[in-house]
Amino acid sequence: MNLPRRFCRPSLLIVGCGDVGLRVLPLLRGRWQVFALSSSPARAPLLRAAGAMPLLGNLDEPATLGRLAGLADAVLHLAPPPNHGRQDPRTAALLAALARGGRVRRFVYASTTGVYGDCQGARIDETTMPAPTTERAWRRVDAETRVRLRGRAGGVDTAILRIPGIYASNREGGDPRERVRRGMPALRAEDDVYTNHIHADDLARACVAALVRARPQRVINVVDDTELKMGDYLDLVARLSGLPPVPRLSRAEAAASLSPMTLSFMSESRRIGNQRLKSDLRFVLRHPTVADGLD
Repeated sequence: MNLPRRFCRPSLLIVGCGDVGLRVLPLLRGRWQVFALSSSPARAPLLRAAGAMPLLGNLDEPATLGRLAGLADAVLHLAPPPNHGRQDPRTAALLAALARGGRVRRFVYASTTGVYGDCQGARIDETTMPAPTTERAWRRVDAETRVRLRGRAGGVDTAILRIPGIYASNREGGDPRERVRRGMPALRAEDDVYTNHIHADDLARACVAALVRARPQRVINVVDDTELKMGDYLDLVARLSGLPPVPRLSRAEAAASLSPMTLSFMSESRRIGNQRLKSDLRFVLRHPTVADGLD
């Protein structure tokens, strides 16, 4: 006997269930049936304990994704692109696998605010056209485009979440105090750039809100209310943590001593608005500024 729809839990597939995905899972417990795609069999016990049914598959090996067809009503795509090129074959493979089932009606993709490129400190919002300056950002633009085109062609409601630097004291690689402890430098004030942030727990909540409330084919900046330059942000972290401030370099000194990857993050300046996050998703930040999130 088929149960009435009101007694059936919707099903969700999380692709790339790392730190943020694990923060999402407790928010869905009892309300969604959740599957989590992973390329690592060793992660299965962790995912199962967190409330998801693990599925073994690799976005770099499309032949392993056959089980995804017709599996879920919604998808939360958190997996990053590869580390090279201007395209994202992983997202292409995922969309092709899902299309064979035709069941998905909501698709949320976690992108990056890096697609905006360098805005020279200007205040921007989602109406600002992407202007990527790195291959890393181009790969995200490619993924966004694929998601939106497939959504329009297949009748899938898509939401693109553009995400800045993610931080949390209990996030591996995302605790800014570690950078301060290592003494990694920032640019001097006259050369410094504006940077944007979101606490990992707020990001997880925003992902859930997007699954439920995002308008079709919508781009949403998931950023907090902080408006700080990078050096001032790190000085704040140092002050709250009782650590000495990080050294400051001129842009020329930074170019001579820092890696190209680190330097790229110091070469783009933008102040990103979050009005759609608050109005479209009716979202209230629990950590509206980094001072709140770090305190």
